[in-house]
This record gives sequence, C-alpha cells and structure tokens, in this order.
Amino acid sequence: MARRARQAQTTSATVAGGRAELLPDPDRADAWELLLDGAPQSHVDLTEPTRLAFEYQRRLGHVIDVVAPDRAPLRAVHLGGGALTLARYTAVTRPRSSQQVAEPDAALTEFVRRHLPLPAGARIKVRALDAREALDRMPEDSAELIIADIFHHARTPAHCASAEFLDAVRRVLAPGGLYAANITDGGPLTHLRGQAATALDRFPAAALSIAPAVARGRRYGNGILLASDGPLPLDALRTRLGREPQPTRLLTGAELRDFTAGARVVTDATAQPSPAPPADLFG
Repeated sequence: MARRARQAQTTSATVAGGRAELLPDPDRADAWELLLDGAPQSHVDLTEPTRLAFEYQRRLGHVIDVVAPDRAPLRAVHLGGGALTLARYTAVTRPRSSQQVAEPDAALTEFVRRHLPLPAGARIKVRALDAREALDRMPEDSAELIIADIFHHARTPAHCASAEFLDAVRRVLAPGGLYAANITDGGPLTHLRGQAATALDRFPAAALSIAPAVARGRRYGNGILLASDGPLPLDALRTRLGREPQPTRLLTGAELRDFTAGARVVTDATAQPSPAPPADLFG
C-alpha cells in the first residue's frame, strides 16, 4: 500500500528533450529518479546527496573525491545538467565550491529545481547554453574540474565528441586541472575507442574507467574518460574503484593505447553522435 501511494507521486513535464519524469524511489523517502522519454538519466537523494545510485555517477563521484584534498573547494564546470546530481554531490563534499552548469534545456532545469531543491548554501549557477557555447564564453584557465555528461535523446552530440571540443575544454582547464567524460558505447566500441584516441592526442595524460564486459564489447555501457595536462590521481582512484560492488578496470598508458586499436583522432569534420542504446535496454 505504501509503495502504491508513493508511485502516485510521480510527476512529469514536457521539456525540450522530450518527456521528463521524476519517479519516487520506493526504498527511500526523499529519493527520485529522472527519466527523459523513458530513459533513466539521474538519481537524486535529497536527504543524502552523497548517495550516488547510478554506477557511472559513482565513478564520477570518485573523480570528484580524488581531484583535490578532502573538503577543498573546487572551481567546477558540469557540461550537461540533468538532475544536477554531481553538482549536488560536489556542493556537499566540497563546501564553498564554485560550480557552473551548462544545460541547454531550460525547461528541464526549471522542472528539476522546482521539485528537487538544491542543498542549502550550494554555489551552483546553471546556464541555458550548449556545452561548446558555454566553454567558448568561459575564461581561460578558470576551472579545476570539468565533467562532461552530455546527452540528447540518449546520445552524445557529434560536436561534443571531437578534438576541437577537447581543445575548448583544455583552454578552460587550469594547469593540472582534470577533465572527466561519461561516454556510452557497445561492441565494437568504435565511438569509445575514437574518444580515447582523441584524448591521448590532445592531453599528455589520459585514463579510462570501464567495466570489463563493456571493455570487451559484450554489452552496452559507460566508460569514464579522464584527461589532464598533469599527473592523474591514479592510485587514489584505483583504491576507490576497488570498493565498487562490480569490477572496474582503469586503463592507462600502453593498455589504453592498445584499447584504441589504432582508432583515428576524431575531428569536427568526422565526428558522429555516440551510438543509440539498444532498444530493449530500458524496457
């Protein structure tokens, strides 16, 4: 009966990206899952914003944890907003952080903020801008962390998957800053291999966090691509990934270069959107 009552609280709205829905978590009183056209996008726990329910978001949370000393504030940029899950996480784990979010779907942002209030004191500014446009407007060397989680109808747009896009990222990153991108793909991993090759071409250091089954092309899933012009916090990241309930590999150096399988650098002229998820993935 309680579960049925909570399900009745589902709310929805029409936004630029389709139909947005907030589904109550039947197991947690103040937790919600955001869906866009039926595809899960984000999960937010208003009582415990540091609880990251989605596996790929936990891996990005680990990146936020290790990019700077504990509790140190960050100048962070989020390309793609969704339910602002990772911005909320950063606001709580790193108080006084200054965060900018580029989310072109203003109706989605208004829907999320109306139903899922931000943590008290959070310094989060959301701009209704495309990721490339937002980067072009940001000052040089102005961010210590840039997280890209950019999807339109469950696919990353081509113009956010090129070497020129990474050039814009690198211009905004401060020296030693870290870039992390959520990239989805399935066998034969053509898109993900190309993204890794492009990051290796544009940054001195890169790594890829990925589930073994996804790395072998056996299932569609997420890879978290990391890049920096300085050393990556690999040991600290491996420690945190080792605590995950599911095995996760961290590819670096020659192993990452081997993973690219000779893929070419992706440019604006050759970029393609990321592959659509399988039709039955969310069914």
